[in-house]
Amino acid sequence: MRRLSLRAQPDLPPPPAPGDVLAEAHGLVVRLGGRPVLDGVDLTVRAGEVLALVGPNGAGKSTLLGALAGDVPADGGGVRVGGAPVGERSARQLALRRAVLPQSSPLAFPFTAEEVVRMGRAPWAGTALADEDDAAVAAALAATEAAGFAGRAFPALSGGERARVALARVLAQRAPLLLLDEPTAALDVRHQELVLRVCREQAALARGVVVVLHDLGLAAAHADRVALLSHGSLVASGPPSSVLTPARLSALYHHPIEVLPHPHGGAPVILPVRGGRSPAEGGAR
Repeated sequence: MRRLSLRAQPDLPPPPAPGDVLAEAHGLVVRLGGRPVLDGVDLTVRAGEVLALVGPNGAGKSTLLGALAGDVPADGGGVRVGGAPVGERSARQLALRRAVLPQSSPLAFPFTAEEVVRMGRAPWAGTALADEDDAAVAAALAATEAAGFAGRAFPALSGGERARVALARVLAQRAPLLLLDEPTAALDVRHQELVLRVCREQAALARGVVVVLHDLGLAAAHADRVALLSHGSLVASGPPSSVLTPARLSALYHHPIEVLPHPHGGAPVILPVRGGRSPAEGGAR
């Protein structure tokens, strides 16, 4: 079968340059079960940055990520990916522009880990860039330290191993925008750091990375920008040092929180005050 040329593929996204807008939400409203989950959120995602979505449980982080992916429909406002409204793009056009890592990746069939990673190359089938399939899969397995169990059945892997394979699938897709929902949740400390280092490496390649994190310390250490959500609204967005302040975090999480500069580099170190009073009982300084 003759492979289609890039000239015959007008919908292939151009390589992004640092600072390019990859996705944006304007006045985004999402209601689930009649209840507003996102209420007028404005957010821009640019190439070359790691953007962490943080906030208490129920803040709307995963819903915002799903809306940016085009998987959660908007009830108001809108979302654009690659310069066009998500509703105007086909599933394949979206897959060429953004790769999504959900919170869980259930798979009952005994595909090997490598076969799961190779699924990330499906959007490129029939294009000239399909020639990169083998190299993309190998690089993704190596980056996530999953090459050692590439031949094992995915359902037989541990939770942490499955999480790394799922991330490798996203990396193999080589989309300009990566949307990762709690990618560190099932991982030990070493592999948490590995995942965030991979995020930084992707940003250095002029890709945009949006990552939902519950660990404020990881967000402070690795993100270029933090978007702090609460009750479906965007409370603050900017560099970690300006967003993750003790007063703001203590109020949002209803627990006193300290923010200290790391002795090496000065990145914010975020610590809950143990044995202290909650803001309702007198507040945090």
